[in-house]
Amino acid sequence: MTYSCGGSRSISLHSLFIRRTEPRRAVSILPNPLAATLVLGGARSGKSRHALALAEERGARGLFIATAEPFDAEMRGRIDAHRLERSEGWRTLECPLHLHEALATLPPPPGTDTDVVLIDCLTVWLGNLMHHEQDVHDAADRLLEALQRCPVPVVLVSNEVGSGLVPDTPTGRRFRDEQGRLNQRLAARCERVDLVVAGLPLTIRPAAAIA
Repeated sequence: MTYSCGGSRSISLHSLFIRRTEPRRAVSILPNPLAATLVLGGARSGKSRHALALAEERGARGLFIATAEPFDAEMRGRIDAHRLERSEGWRTLECPLHLHEALATLPPPPGTDTDVVLIDCLTVWLGNLMHHEQDVHDAADRLLEALQRCPVPVVLVSNEVGSGLVPDTPTGRRFRDEQGRLNQRLAARCERVDLVVAGLPLTIRPAAAIA
């Protein structure tokens, strides 16, 4: 199942004013590049299709980690339509919140039956975190740690949301800002970054560009 990032989810105003009551936990995120590709793009840009093609180049045994939930008929229809795009070699794991735990389940080679992981998408994942009033910065730390330890290549899909109109609500503006910060953190670490516009991919960082 390939989930579109166009779904919506209500977020309580209370989540905008959560203050950290405990110190940030210690993290062990290294500066070395991740064996990961970040695919960015707007809604209906073709980013999911491009990400799938990149992932299938890396092997026939894929794990698709779905962050969206089929909470209405429209989303279920999107899920059903995108499921047909993937070959039979793909397994699906639904994971709306704890991506780091999903990645931690993969055994290292040669014990793994997975050649590549495709996560689609981080925008829906961020919305889920905000909806459930989770600490998005801590979740991003945990995701980066898990990507650092992942034994197989990972392709991540995320929306580029900063090129449109300024959202007219505090919730929308916070979501836009958090998405931009998340994209920057991942782009700084992923060995390859692509931007998809109108179905055409542009490689912003080739795989060998990180020193």
